[in-house]
Amino acid sequence: MRKLIIGIILALFVSQATGCLLPIYDGDPARRTQQLLNSSEGLRLMRDDWERIWHLDQPDHNSPWRTHGGML
Repeated sequence: MRKLIIGIILALFVSQATGCLLPIYDGDPARRTQQLLNSSEGLRLMRDDWERIWHLDQPDHNSPWRTHGGML
């Protein structure tokens, strides 16, 4: 009997949720947007670190603009 009640409660809970059993982000679109931006901020910074490690953020010498190249 206990397993039946637990099964019914879980079935009701899962049928109302969309996607994950326990949602990570808020249901309000404005708050969810802020949460997604905060969680993706680390990924954006990882791209900057990758470019800095491989020296991809250095100025191109073939560019039409003159760059100083030294400490300002």
